[in-house]
Amino acid sequence: MSAKTGYKIALIGAQSLRGREIGRVLAESDLPIRSLELFDPDIEEEFSRLSQFRDGPKAVHRLNPESLKGLDLVFFAADPETNRTYAALAGKLGFVAVDLNESFVGRGEVPVVVAGVNDHLLGSRPSLVSNPHPVTIILAHLFQPLQRQLGLAKVIAFVLQPASALGQEAIEELAGQSVSLLSGTSLPTQIFKQQSAFNLLSHTHPPDADGFSASERQIVSEVGLVLEQSNFPLSLSIIQASLFHTYAVMCYVELNQEIDLEGMKTLLRQNPLLRDSASEEFCSVTCISVTGRDEIFVGQVKKENLFPRSFWIWTVADNLTRGSALNALETAKTLLAGPAH
Repeated sequence: MSAKTGYKIALIGAQSLRGREIGRVLAESDLPIRSLELFDPDIEEEFSRLSQFRDGPKAVHRLNPESLKGLDLVFFAADPETNRTYAALAGKLGFVAVDLNESFVGRGEVPVVVAGVNDHLLGSRPSLVSNPHPVTIILAHLFQPLQRQLGLAKVIAFVLQPASALGQEAIEELAGQSVSLLSGTSLPTQIFKQQSAFNLLSHTHPPDADGFSASERQIVSEVGLVLEQSNFPLSLSIIQASLFHTYAVMCYVELNQEIDLEGMKTLLRQNPLLRDSASEEFCSVTCISVTGRDEIFVGQVKKENLFPRSFWIWTVADNLTRGSALNALETAKTLLAGPAH
């Protein structure tokens, strides 16, 4: 379909956190939309649930394969099993599918794309593309200019993870724990299994034989894949923080070439998505100040004199906005602009 007349779009998993965010981003975007249909796998009766798009109400429909016929683009933000089942119909039914929920982790046949970093993979016009983990998106944008111009010898990343990374139920449990602690009542511990409010947890998922979680392994693998460097020199650890939204990442990087502190800041500014603290008040790059914003914010950058060519870099980004919805939308725009669509 010509972009001049608009695209027929569907969103599966419309009521999930990532689904609601891609819906909001679509409503504010300049993508020409002829129609938008919302679906959720748990809908049992038609018109039993309403949502909204732009200024009007929208019914959330039951999902079945017939629903996807005649569409140009489908965003998948439901559970991984649903996403895998219905996204597999993309080639057969002729729509472009963009997965927001990391449903195809480890499946080499599905391109994992960070828009603006490795979107050359979209030149082959795949019918199905996957967002990587939100931290992969953040780190790929941060590391790309460093790797390209200076080379990276070693990277160690310490990640503070928000409750929203685990879904709406985790947000509600963190809020409930906060209220319970202040009121002296018992703590809900269905998601975190222990106190998360006003606390830090070293893990929320079972570790492997070496102590790392599947998410930590996934991010390390995806960063190397996106930056097209096998055995990328990254070690990463996730800490569950008492936060509702945004990932905060403290990175220690060792470079292959010398650069001074101002040179490092200038290099990072070359990526238009990396917004540094020079345009902000001192120490304003925080999880609260960055929530809901589009860019990846770089706060304090420190040059480590004891170890030549080494720096510490503080980075914060919204996991639902830049870490999911905007990456998916930019990927979809590139796909739709191609000759096959």
